[in-house]
Amino acid sequence: MELSLIQKDILITLITLYHRQSHSIKGEDIANLIQRNPGTVRNQMQALKAMGLVDGVPGPKGGYIPTGLAYKALNLNVSGEGDYDVTISRNGSVVNGANVQEIAFTTLCHPDICHAVIKLVGSAKLFEVGDQVTIGPTPVNKLLIRGEVFGKDESTQSLLIATSEIISLPKKPIRNYMSSPLKTLTPVNTLHDALVFFNRYHIHGAPILKNGKLAGIITMSDIAKSIEKNLPLTTKVTEVMTTDVVEAPSDTRLLDVIGRFKEREIGRLIVVENGTPVGIITQSDIIRVFPAL
Repeated sequence: MELSLIQKDILITLITLYHRQSHSIKGEDIANLIQRNPGTVRNQMQALKAMGLVDGVPGPKGGYIPTGLAYKALNLNVSGEGDYDVTISRNGSVVNGANVQEIAFTTLCHPDICHAVIKLVGSAKLFEVGDQVTIGPTPVNKLLIRGEVFGKDESTQSLLIATSEIISLPKKPIRNYMSSPLKTLTPVNTLHDALVFFNRYHIHGAPILKNGKLAGIITMSDIAKSIEKNLPLTTKVTEVMTTDVVEAPSDTRLLDVIGRFKEREIGRLIVVENGTPVGIITQSDIIRVFPAL
């Protein structure tokens, strides 16, 4: 079955959006992504529908969905087994209309040049020469690839990039990176006690345990805010501690923890096993393990 370039563009964008959103896709959404006139997309959709490659879904929330024949026409895996979305970001923002299907390095031996061909599930029209892109992490080796687009092939939906960085992200669980045994305070401790404690162990925060259970956490930032409010150093740590403490099981991957740090805007996280605090991991720990992150 011979498809035109625009039909391939529309079909592969439809499949990509359908996999991301799990519902029918409107022609206008496809038109916006591939930078085509909505009327042109609608006309092409009728042709694709006549070829049995798409189905129409009626109603206000309707749109189009790809058929099994569409996957075969584009030589894509239709089984869904082992599927993994490898994202690609453009100038710092994840591109919703494209995933990475294949990465092929074309130069590796030159000391100053490393080029790669990035085959997309989605439209290469979403990218321009000069865009800074980040690809990954990949599912098995957890590779993160950064580079600049210096060319593209819209007939094969491929980008040509000059790679600036290839990072293998840590795959071990956080028990391998946490600080343990855990240095803790108790509810009877004061802000003065906490300052002495921090200075003794060269740390900037510590959890507070009550009867072996996590009650909260106090940091140098909490103490500084308390001093600004003219609270005496005899104030109990429980009065200024943060009770919404972020925890993670010890078998959590370091990569997942890095995501939580960014989402929650936190500097440390308590590691637990069977509900019991066993360690702490901080941004400094992560930087020591992997300074490129």
